[in-house]
Amino acid sequence: MAYEEPFQVSWAHLDGNGHMANTSYMLIAIDCRFHYFATRGVTPAEFAKWRIGPVVRRDEVDYYRELQLLQPARVRLLVGGLSEDASRFRIVNEIHREDGDLAARITSLGGWLDLAARKLVAPPAPLADALRALEHTADFEVLPSSVR
Repeated sequence: MAYEEPFQVSWAHLDGNGHMANTSYMLIAIDCRFHYFATRGVTPAEFAKWRIGPVVRRDEVDYYRELQLLQPARVRLLVGGLSEDASRFRIVNEIHREDGDLAARITSLGGWLDLAARKLVAPPAPLADALRALEHTADFEVLPSSVR
C-alpha cells in the first residue's frame, strides 16, 4: 500500500524566494514517515522501548514543480529498496501538488541503529512488517543487509 497524507504549505516552509524551502521538503517527508509508522503501531514509544532509531546514510531531493504559500499538497510514502531482514531501506517520498503534478521526490537510504550498542541492526518484526507493507516503487530492489 502507498501511504499518503495531505499538508498545506505554511509560512514556516518558505524560503527567501517565496516558495517551499529545500529543508521543508525533508521535514515533510520525515513527518510522513513517522506518521505512517504510528498508523502501523510503531509509535515513538515503541522506538524508545526497542532503543533503536533510523539512521540515514544519504538523502537525495529532486525538484520538479514549485510549491507556494497556502498551496495544498499531498505527500506519499513508498519503499524503493529493502534488505531481506529489513536492516537497510530506501524510502521514497513523493510530494504532489493539488493538480497531481509531482513537485519533489525525496529518496533516503538508511538503516536501523541500536542506540545502546551504536551499531546497525535488523528491526523488530512490527517495524520490518510496516516497511514490507509499503507499496514498492517501479525501480524497487532488494538491498544487502546492514548486519555484519
